[in-house]
Amino acid sequence: MADEKTEEATPKRREDERKKGNISKSQDMSSALTITAGCGFLFVLAPHILEKLKNLMHYSLTHISPSEIETNDIITILGPYAKITGEIMLPFLLGIAAATILIMRLQVGSLFTLEKIKPKIDKLTPQSIVNGLKKMVNPFEPKNLVELSKSFLKVAIVGYVGFSTVNARMDELLGLLGMDIPTAFAVLASILTQMILNIIVAMLIIGFLDKKYQDYEYNKSIKMTKQEIKDEWKNMEGDPIIKSKIKSAQMQFMKQKMMSAVPTADVVVANPTHFSVALKYDKDIAPAPIVVAKGVDYMAFKIREIAKANNVPIVENKPLARSLYKLVKVDHVIPAELYVAVAEVLAFVYGKDGPPKMKINNPNLNQNPNARR
Repeated sequence: MADEKTEEATPKRREDERKKGNISKSQDMSSALTITAGCGFLFVLAPHILEKLKNLMHYSLTHISPSEIETNDIITILGPYAKITGEIMLPFLLGIAAATILIMRLQVGSLFTLEKIKPKIDKLTPQSIVNGLKKMVNPFEPKNLVELSKSFLKVAIVGYVGFSTVNARMDELLGLLGMDIPTAFAVLASILTQMILNIIVAMLIIGFLDKKYQDYEYNKSIKMTKQEIKDEWKNMEGDPIIKSKIKSAQMQFMKQKMMSAVPTADVVVANPTHFSVALKYDKDIAPAPIVVAKGVDYMAFKIREIAKANNVPIVENKPLARSLYKLVKVDHVIPAELYVAVAEVLAFVYGKDGPPKMKINNPNLNQNPNARR
C-alpha cells in the first residue's frame, strides 16, 4: 500500500526527529555503564575511604566519653562525623555525576531541546488522558508486555549470575568457620568482588543487547512512506512549478540585460541563419573583447534587429560566430585562440586604422583562430 512505512528514514527526517528530542537511547546501557563507573570509583577510592573510616573510629574511641555527651550540644558531637562523611561521599558523588554526564553525552550526543516538555493540548483532553492511562496500566499492551518481560529477564539473569558465583565458591564460604577474622574478611572480599564483576559483565551485555533493540525500534518508528520521501524532496528542492517560474523569470531578466547591452556593442558577429554574438572592447575594462550578448535562432534575430536599429555593425562570419557562441559565456572575455579572428573583425569595423590594440601575450596565436579548446 502507498501509505505503508516501508522506507528507511532520510537524514533530514532523522535530524528533525532529533531536534524534537526523539532519539534512540537505552536506559539499561546507561545504568550498566553508570554502575560500572561507580564500582570503579569505589575501587580507586577504597584506600581513601578506609583511611577516613579509621580516623572516624579512632576519633570516636578517643575523644568521646559517654559521661561528657550533652544533648544540647549535638552539633559539636555530630560535626566531625558529618565532615568525614562529606569527605568520603563528595569525591564519589562528583565522579558519578561526571560519569553520568559523559555516558549520556556518548549515547545521545550534543542535544538540547524543549520539545519533550512542551505541553501538548491534544494530549490534555479527557479522551487522551483516559487512553494514556489505559495503555499505561494494561499489562497486555505490546510495549508494556515487552518492558515487563525484559525486566523479569534482567532480574533472572543478574540473580543467576550472582547465585552461580557464590555457589561456585560455597566450599570457601563453609571453610570460613573457625578462620581468623582477617583471613575470613579477605575471602569474603574476594567472593564479593568476583560476584560484582560477573554481575557488571552481565549487565553490560544486557545493556548492549537492549541498545541494539532500542535502535531497531527507533528506526522502525521513524520509517517513512514513499509519498513522504517524495514530499520531503519536493520541499528541499522546491516545488517544480515554482522552480520553473523562477528559472523563467531569471531567463527573462538575462534576456533583457543582454538586449540592453547590444546597443553598446562594437560589433555583432553573425551566422545569418542561426547565431549572433555581440562584442564590446574597452581596454580599460578588460584586455580583450567581451561577449555582451549572444543568441540562437529567434534570439539571434532580435540581437541583429536591435543592432541595426542602433547602428551597430553586423559582420557575417559563420565559423567565428559559432565558436564564440559555444566557447564564451555572456560577460566573459573571449579566449586567446580567438584573438586573431576577432581582431580582424574589429579592424574591418574600425577601418584601416583598426581598433585599439589588444595586449596579446599568448604564444600560440598563429594557430587556427577557429580551433576549439
